[in-house]
Parts: sequence; C-alpha cells; structure tokens
Amino acid sequence: MFNEVYDVIVVGGGHAGSEAAASAANMGSKTLLITMNLQNIAQMSCNPAMGGIAKGQIVREIDALGGYSGIVSDTSAIQFKMLNKSKGPAMWSPRVQSDRMRFAEDWRLLLEQTKNLDFYQEMVSGLIVENGKVCGVTTSLGVKIKSKTVVLTNGTFLNGLIHIGDKNFGGGRAGERAATGITEQLVNLGFESGRMKTGTPPRVDGRSLDFSKMVEQPGDVNPEKFSYLDTTKPLTHQRSCHMSYTSLKVHDLLREGFDRSPMFNGRIKSLGPRYCPSIEDKINRFADKDRHQLFVEPEGWNTVEYYINGFSTSLPEDVQFKALRSVVGFENVKFFRPGYAIEYDYFPPTQLKHTLETKLVDGLFFAGQINGTTGYEEAASQGLMAGINAALQVQEREAFILKRDEAYIGVLVDDLITKGTEEPYRMFTSRAEYRTLLRQDNADIRLTPKGFDLGLASEKRLRRMEEKHGAAEKFVQFFRETSVTPDEINPVLEAKNSAAIRQQDKMFKMFARPNISIDDMKQVASVSEYIETNNLDGEVIEQAEIQVKYSGYIAKEKNNADKLTRLENIKIPANFDYSKLQSMSLEAREKLTKIQPVTISQASRISGVSPSDISVLLVFMGR
Repeated sequence: MFNEVYDVIVVGGGHAGSEAAASAANMGSKTLLITMNLQNIAQMSCNPAMGGIAKGQIVREIDALGGYSGIVSDTSAIQFKMLNKSKGPAMWSPRVQSDRMRFAEDWRLLLEQTKNLDFYQEMVSGLIVENGKVCGVTTSLGVKIKSKTVVLTNGTFLNGLIHIGDKNFGGGRAGERAATGITEQLVNLGFESGRMKTGTPPRVDGRSLDFSKMVEQPGDVNPEKFSYLDTTKPLTHQRSCHMSYTSLKVHDLLREGFDRSPMFNGRIKSLGPRYCPSIEDKINRFADKDRHQLFVEPEGWNTVEYYINGFSTSLPEDVQFKALRSVVGFENVKFFRPGYAIEYDYFPPTQLKHTLETKLVDGLFFAGQINGTTGYEEAASQGLMAGINAALQVQEREAFILKRDEAYIGVLVDDLITKGTEEPYRMFTSRAEYRTLLRQDNADIRLTPKGFDLGLASEKRLRRMEEKHGAAEKFVQFFRETSVTPDEINPVLEAKNSAAIRQQDKMFKMFARPNISIDDMKQVASVSEYIETNNLDGEVIEQAEIQVKYSGYIAKEKNNADKLTRLENIKIPANFDYSKLQSMSLEAREKLTKIQPVTISQASRISGVSPSDISVLLVFMGR
C-alpha cells in the first residue's frame, strides 16, 4: 500500500501538525500527514479564538513566513480586536474570535489544495529507528510507512487521561481515544518523559442564557486582520462576546465539590498552565477575590453553542452545573458538555536542537504540546519550524533557525531548548527582551524575505512587503526632510496642549512628540497632500508613525541586539567536554553537559550558568 519512501511524515493533525505538513509540502518535500481522525484536522480543542497577548505576534510571524494560520484565522473570524492598543506598539496584539467549524474546514481545504501532501487516517503506535536514525512509522494496524524524517505533533493524545470529578478515562480529548505506544518506545530509546495537565470549560446552549444581564464585548469599530496577503479581507460585521462574573455564592458552591476534585484529592499530580488556571484553582489560590471574570464566547456565526472562558474545571458535572446556574445571566443554563481536565505525556524540550530535531534520534522532530507548550499559536509556530527543518534536512540545505531578536518564534524555541519547562509554556511579550523590534506590525518586514528564500513565501507576498516597507520609509523621510512653519503647526500643537514653536522646524520633531498623532499631523496641508498623492494605506501610515515615534527606542534595542550577536557568533564545539573546566561551578558543568548549547550566547541563558562561568568558557576557548 505504501511502497514509496516519504521525505516527511507528520504525525498528528492539530495546529502543529497542520503547519508542519503545509510547510514541508510547500517546500517541495513529499509529505504524508497521518492523524487519528481526518474530520478533526486543526480542531480548536479549547477556546474558539486565535491570537492574543504575544500569541497574535506569533500568528503574524507564521503568516509572514508563508504559513497558513493567519489566512485561516481571517477566513473563519467572527470578531477582531487589537488588544493593548492603549499601550505602546510593542504591546499591541491582534486577536480573533473564530467560527470553530469553519476554522477546521478552511484548514482541511487549504491542506487538500497543497501539492506534495498525502493524507492517511490511522493511529501511529511506533517509530522505525535504525542505527540512531528514524526511517518511518508503524501504525496500530501494523502498516509500516517509510520516510526520511518524522515530525511528532501528538498534542494531548500521548497516554491522555480525561478527568471529570472522581471519574477518569483514557482519551486525547472529548470523544476521541488516546494514543499509546510512542511514549514507551521513546523512553526505551533513552528519552526523558513527563506528565502535564490542561483543562477546558463547559460548553453551553446560548438559547438558555440571558445576555441582557451581561456586559457586551463587541469587536473593534475598524477591524484589521491577520494575514499580510490581500486575498483575505477585514470583517464587515461581527458577533459580540459577553462578560459576566462569578460571586462568593458561586465560589461556595464550587468548594462543595473540592473533596471530589481530582485537582485536590491527588488523582491529578501533574502541573497545569500557570496563566490559565482552572476555576477551582483560582478560588483556592486567590481566596481574597470575591469574583472572577467570565467571557461568554460564541463558537461560530450560526451555532448556539458558547464557550465559557474563565470557567475551566475538572469538578464533578453536578457541581459545575449548580455553580454556573448561580452566575448572573446563567440562571437557566443548559449544558452541551461539561468541562474536564486532561493529563498527557510530554518530553522535556532540552532534548531538542534549535531546529526542533531530537538530539538522540536523527531525523526525528517534536512540535507542539509534546514539547510542554500550551496554546494553538505556540504549537503552530513549532510545527512550521519543524516542517521547514525536516524539509531542509532532506534537501541537504542549511538549517533554519530564528534568533531571539528576529522573532517571537525564535524566543519560544530558544526558551524551550535552553531553559526547558516543567509547566505548560505560554508565550508573553515579557519573555522577549527585544519586543520593540518584534512588533506585530512589522512581522512581514522581518520575516517574509526569509520565507521567500525558503521557498515558502510567494514572490507576490515579498513584493507586497517591499512596497509597504518602501512607502513607509519614504513617508518617514518626508517628515525628516520637510519643514513646517509656526503658523501651520502651532494651532495643532496648542489644541493638544503641546508647546508651540517660534521658528520653522522639521516635521519629524513635531510628530515625535508623545501626544501628537498622525490624525493631528494630517491637519497640516502638506502631510494630507502627501498621503493623498501617494495613495498611502493604513498599514503604511501606521508603520511610518511607529518608526517616527519610537525611533529612539528601536535604535537602542537594535544596538543591544547587535552587541549580543557577538556571543551568538562564538560557536561551542559539538559534544564539548565541560568536565575539563574545573574552575567552573559544578551546577554549570552539569547543565552545560546536559543541554549542549551551540553558542556562548545560548550557554549564557541557561539557568544555573553564571557570568563567571561564561568567562571561564571564553578563556578556555581563547576568546
């Protein structure tokens, strides 16, 4: 049945697997996507949304490189919001509320239209490994499929165990069986494994809710979109979310079930996401809070099913139901299904290289929750990178690695393989030391040329980016070179309580003032004339405004990044023997031996390795 040898086999059809399969196939590799249920490709297992704080930046980066997540997020969106707009542009984060069914359908159709990509529905139960190299996979029916590389994107399916109150049963998510066999084989090959936990809230019938008692949460008045391509369009109408709150009464009702909660009676021993705790965890840890926000999110354009964001729980179903009926607007709530927690196997990501290839088995790549991350966006970005690097390895091309000053994806991968994680890893803007450089608005400028060189981003996408970048640069230059008289600018400045000028000066200085916006500058005739003459769109204008207002911060951060590049360029020999460095601390020698950093810069980011340890290493290497 499978006589040919594939270049890349991707195991699992979630967000990581979908991006991995798309990227490998689009780069010309003969690719096979194997998943347990082809009807559930790119399923939104938890909340029906893409993007958010730092996650929105990741989706923009995936799109800029030529991935599909941004396109699908646009075509299936029912609401768009740019979060943190009141803060600086480094913090702006796009987010869409998605139509869950349309999201999965659009992904499936895009993948089916992708050349070089085959599909097969089966459970992979093992890997074919010969002489330290992966050579294919074995399915539960005993079918052997050969390949040059394999990307594992198993999500929560590896020995998945679902908990609802004092009941538990095997499963990868509600209604689907767990995957078995792979963990045991990998452990036998020498891999270290662990267990993690995640959870999801109840889904309810919107017809049973009273939205008039809740706070409406509409989308942006002028919604934007994720993809930089012009093939997707911003929403012209949107569906609102709503917000309600728990109360002390709700908390008391939830506490009645704590003795039957797997979180508290010892059934669940693994760690869950710190920044997305269950409702029982929240009321236990934050006992001083008398209420918590609940976001009531529609699952699509036409369905009556709603997702109760903020009410993730593994409490018994009767406790969930009784407590939720005490929330304002939920007095008559009807359940579609209860919330649950799920435990699953993961593999500490310090066992990976920057390419996401494992250190122990050549040609084997891990992406997504198998690496200890949480979130669709984090998974999708890893899938993209693993798929790219699997294809590059087969094509005998140089590996593709993004640095920390180039992309949030670079921060994510470096954090995972350098620091590891003992709890589900979630991306935040605070994790990126160069976040002023890594904004959502310039992801295409940063990454589309790289995507084009890989063969992922199209020439059309590259030309569109170059036109936008060039137009923004010229507009900034216009402000640098064009002077403005007191008569022209003072009415604008005075209206914003900004100091007037006494003599002619460059527009750049006026525009750089914190309280002066592009709308203010448009009141100067030459500015509005320039915009109209050059037919500048909103993206170009926004890009130019950011470059003017934050030019000092951007230059300073770029300078800091350039200084650290020196350490990135100092390579450490493979399998370096750190036991020779007796003047280095024992902890540092142990951590460096385990992680085997590739550069001095990576070594300096390992927990337990001090600046003095790095100095010892530099001296030994003659630097």
